[in-house]
Amino acid sequence: MMDILFNDIEIRILGCLIEKEMTTPEYYPLTLNSLTSACNQKSNRHPVVSYDEATVEEGVEGLRQKGFVSRTMMPGSRVAKYLHALPDRFDLSREEVALLCELMLRGPQTLGELRSRAERMTTLGSLEDLERIIQGLMEHDPLLVTKLPREAGRKESRYAHLLAGEVQPASEQATGSSGSADKISVLEAEVARLRQDLDELRQEFETFKKQF
Repeated sequence: MMDILFNDIEIRILGCLIEKEMTTPEYYPLTLNSLTSACNQKSNRHPVVSYDEATVEEGVEGLRQKGFVSRTMMPGSRVAKYLHALPDRFDLSREEVALLCELMLRGPQTLGELRSRAERMTTLGSLEDLERIIQGLMEHDPLLVTKLPREAGRKESRYAHLLAGEVQPASEQATGSSGSADKISVLEAEVARLRQDLDELRQEFETFKKQF
């Protein structure tokens, strides 16, 4: 099992740093502002969150103390930038890093979901290749991924990362206090998103009315 465990904020930050390095290397490492925007991104994220810079900075500091994030000053830059050290700490391949990143950003997923979503970061090959990579993560020292029991109504099992410790079954998440807190956070983020969408619709409607 993992000797070092991460909280949800640290996992989101680490996942974002990995994603941006693999998809937009020209903008990597990230400033605190860019990292905050990446954490709050609406696409390729579950749940959608709304962190402020102070929250992200606190998470970055936690990751720095654990040795998974470092701070650097780029030539000509006046602000510090941040980069991750996940492959070095765990000795992972690019394919393993991409799959782990996807689980960090979107939570438990099936093999098919992982294959289609992680392809934006690297080529994964066939489903058989993907199964082999996932198996490597499940047998890694420390264990990084686990296969969840198949849920009622689902045809396929999902896989989850173990960076925050053991994953609770869905039934326990629904009744447990930590699961309740997570659900509240998800609902709060959804309400914030709906409010923003409503504000945008109001602005568009006001613009539309001015045309007549």
